Amino acid sequence: MFQLLAIAGIITLDPAYVRRFEDFLAIEQLYNGLVTLDDSSKIIPAIAKSWNISEDGLTYTFTLRKDVFFNKSELFGITKTRRVTASDFLYSFLRILDPTTASPGSYIFKNLKQSNTKFDGIIAEDENTLTLHLSKPQPSLIYQLSLPYCSVVPHEVVEHFGNDFSTHPIGTGAFYLKKWKKDVKMILAKNINYFEKDKNGISLPYLDAVSIYFIQDKHQEFLKFKAGNLEMISGMNEEDKDQLLNPDGELNNKLSDKFTLQKTDWLNTEYLGILMDNHDKSPLQSKLIRQAIGYAIDRNEMIRYLRNGIGTAATKGFIPKGMPDFEQYTIQGFNYNIEKTKTLIKEAGYNEVDKIPEITLSATPEYKTLCEYLQQKLERVGFKIKVDINSVSSMNQRIAQFEATFYRKSWIADFPDAINYFQLFYSKNFYPEKGSNYTHFNNQEYDSLYELASIEKNDKARYTLYKKLNQMIQEEAPVIPLFYAKTLRFFKKNVEGISCNSLNMLNLKTVRVKQNSLNLK
Repeated sequence: MFQLLAIAGIITLDPAYVRRFEDFLAIEQLYNGLVTLDDSSKIIPAIAKSWNISEDGLTYTFTLRKDVFFNKSELFGITKTRRVTASDFLYSFLRILDPTTASPGSYIFKNLKQSNTKFDGIIAEDENTLTLHLSKPQPSLIYQLSLPYCSVVPHEVVEHFGNDFSTHPIGTGAFYLKKWKKDVKMILAKNINYFEKDKNGISLPYLDAVSIYFIQDKHQEFLKFKAGNLEMISGMNEEDKDQLLNPDGELNNKLSDKFTLQKTDWLNTEYLGILMDNHDKSPLQSKLIRQAIGYAIDRNEMIRYLRNGIGTAATKGFIPKGMPDFEQYTIQGFNYNIEKTKTLIKEAGYNEVDKIPEITLSATPEYKTLCEYLQQKLERVGFKIKVDINSVSSMNQRIAQFEATFYRKSWIADFPDAINYFQLFYSKNFYPEKGSNYTHFNNQEYDSLYELASIEKNDKARYTLYKKLNQMIQEEAPVIPLFYAKTLRFFKKNVEGISCNSLNMLNLKTVRVKQNSLNLK
């Protein structure tokens, strides 16, 4: 049995309601959608064996495989299963769009053609053909269809269990739910009728079962892994980073004979956010001061000494390294330039007499050391920084209530398109009422460019717009990018076939565990 651990307990196994990264990881094993992503974050077939997008970008036609069946359930009758058809996707997508479902994934179909009374842009043409009709182009749609929200679910089971479908999930995935004791343990068992095969024609998955343990303490996770009780862990915490990694970001020599380290760029930008409509006369209301902070941070030093070399200095704008065609819309972002910081502070009207008022930087306990580092560096150039540490729930509440006006935050992409980041600054997405614009950045020119970019079908033209958006964020500085993250996975030497992409997806279909190759206990 393949054993791994999740630091936070899984909340839901219903793809319509997934919000947390841990839930995504479990749901990936249980369900399939029309399409998915490969190790390069490129779209590849899943249940749809092929598709066509019309020249005007308004019609998507998917042809389904004929060999995909739902996992077993008594609710299917005597056969205990049935084949997936286009009508199942019609049902699943309409369920997401139903206001009573209140799915966070409903935004995916925001441009779906609809009449006054219903969504009529989803059509099951026959058992094997599904068509989506849009009211305007949405180039990111094909990527968004790979999200867990768009997984196919059976109406018989959903309607029978209602809100309890999460604890009785039935999908088409490589595994099915065998046992789930919340906040303790989850066991996923092999789906012997899974439709995918490897390049040699061998049925997937290879593993018979996957056991997921839940624990709140990251250090305890490390100890269990080091003792050989887990096949894999991901990420690291401050307490154990020096035991796991050397200063250059490679696996500690003491562990290299037993374990393997897997690293890749992750679509995750760590940044400092500023509330732009704060009316308390904060010095941060001046973009010159915001820029001054951006140039005062030595990101390479920060990554080397605080993160053991894990991460990439965010000097190319807000979009993280690892995004497809990243180089097409990068800009010259904040580099380390103390003289420029001092010049900007003077231009903002501050000097030895009129000093910069105190600024409070809010963060969660995990980032206390990082914020204290920033505090020290910023105070050297004339800033007075107070670090305010909050629990995760308290932090979220303070941001929602506009009490945290300067804070450490990150944005992890849902899908591999830069529009996922640019939507954070669209004024119609103000948080918490309408979306994820936490900073309340409001710029009419930005909004116009964003709207054009979101419907532009030509890649070259869209990337030109992306570059302009990236530059505007840099100039106005509602956020100060710190670093682009990397994924870290540590696993035993006898584990092979773990793939990884820039979205940190966990594909267990191709994982093998060699037996009796090493005694790691």
